Amino acid sequence: MQLLDGKLTAAAYKAQLAAQVKNLQSQGLRPPHLAAILVGDNGASETYVASKVKNCAEVGFESTLIRLTANTTEAELLDTITQCNNNDAIDGILVQLPLPKHISEQKVIEAIDPAKDVDGFHPVSVGKLVQGLDTFVPATPYGIMLMLEHYNINTKGKHAVVIGRSNIVGRPMSVLLSSNHPYGNCTVTVAHSHTHNLADLCKQADIVVAALGKPGFVTADMIKPGAVVIDVGITRVADATKKTGFAIKGDVDFDSVAPLTSYITPVPGGVGLMTIAGLLQNTLKAYLFRKGITL
Repeated sequence: MQLLDGKLTAAAYKAQLAAQVKNLQSQGLRPPHLAAILVGDNGASETYVASKVKNCAEVGFESTLIRLTANTTEAELLDTITQCNNNDAIDGILVQLPLPKHISEQKVIEAIDPAKDVDGFHPVSVGKLVQGLDTFVPATPYGIMLMLEHYNINTKGKHAVVIGRSNIVGRPMSVLLSSNHPYGNCTVTVAHSHTHNLADLCKQADIVVAALGKPGFVTADMIKPGAVVIDVGITRVADATKKTGFAIKGDVDFDSVAPLTSYITPVPGGVGLMTIAGLLQNTLKAYLFRKGITL
């Protein structure tokens, strides 16, 4: 069993990004600029956005955090997005999800200029992904693909089971793993809440991607010896032994599953860090596309 270390892998990609930014600045060009919009005061969202801003600084990107109150109207948020769309100094825009219930997430996603859609959620980005065209890939699946590449994990002809069908992780992950590229070419089964015999399907899989948001759901009896297991789950679970009062748990019962695997991601320290790496890569991509620069 080998850990797919998100910290080390993300650091390697961030070092490459930092070098590229320095190269751009040496040519008299400004660095890439990410605008993050945070609506309300959700604790987890605050943490995620703060991490994104911190990582931008670490690679030399500029970032702007736009804070809006929880009672911000949908129209006000859409106006803020329009301002960012029209601001030539901003290359990438993300709106941190979830949003307050009175705001339509779909309207917000569709309001973002596809050329600045670094989250990869816009229908234009999704359509291009499905057609195998160059586009922005949602950051978590993108980060997972970067990790597979970093560890040079052979995926060709393998059977992958993706547990979860969200537009953020499950669906794009299935497209990427089945795509015709060096870290794709899998036969993919997408499992969800209505899937029968899920344990049997997982037991057949060479690669399991767990993205359903249920701590410890994937257990040892569901895993084939030698499988690659990617745990996307990040759930706060009450834990009185922690200063924070909670522990971060993944969708995989790590202690029982890990000894069976060839590779496995830990939680924390795995996919979450690679999600940030994927977002940073998308932001550089948006910048280069808008500037007409090829590195």
